Amino acid sequence: MLADYHMHTSFSEDSNYPMEDCIKRAIDLKFDEICFTEHTDYGCTTSYCCDRKAYYNKFIECKEKYKDKISLKFGMEFGAQAHHKDYFNKVFNEYPFDFILLSFHQIEDKELWNNDFQFGKTQSEYNKIYFEEMYNTVKNFDNYSVLAHMDLMRRYDRNGEYPFENNKNQIEEILKYIISKGKGIEVNTSSFRYNLNDLMPSKKILKLYKELGGEIITVGSDSHREAQVGDHIIYIYNVLKSLGYKYFTTFDKMKPIFYEL
Repeated sequence: MLADYHMHTSFSEDSNYPMEDCIKRAIDLKFDEICFTEHTDYGCTTSYCCDRKAYYNKFIECKEKYKDKISLKFGMEFGAQAHHKDYFNKVFNEYPFDFILLSFHQIEDKELWNNDFQFGKTQSEYNKIYFEEMYNTVKNFDNYSVLAHMDLMRRYDRNGEYPFENNKNQIEEILKYIISKGKGIEVNTSSFRYNLNDLMPSKKILKLYKELGGEIITVGSDSHREAQVGDHIIYIYNVLKSLGYKYFTTFDKMKPIFYEL
């Protein structure tokens, strides 16, 4: 079983990759299943809220057209914050989702990617607040499947790598809570193209999640263009196996399905 569970197409603001081209590329790479996870962020800008009706209609068209060649799943990436939970609950109830990534692209209604949120704070302060927001959100919002790129702050931290140990207690509390709620985490292979010095989330987080009893884990390329489709997916399966994981996960109608590594 080969599956890519984090994919963006031209229905996301930051991609111009046609959905059918993405599907054809995944078929060429011999993927069994892919899940589209178009962006819906809210709070800073509405430009990252995809046209959900157009996205769903195109998905249904492609699902039927390619049904004999690949399994397609309908997902979305919620760039959520706790104080916007009502908005995301509304979006969730609009369509029959298979899978929802819960991401943290904004904190305090400020973007991470442009350093707006981090500006004026010490590295310790913005890392602490980042995980506080994550914990507050998962405590107040339940309509998701897994936490995407849990330590995303590493991608945008202009002060370099911040020690895992400094936020370990916060991370552990988050992981304990999501495990208790039947939620999982994602391994996001964009760490390779962003030249991070570890996986995303880091191997320390992956080890901690397993030690705490976590089992639900998806793997996604976070692709936005052809060259990124399926990137390092098989490599991550092997890493997970080396860390003691026995399964990776796909989803159908928000229910996890486990495949042996």
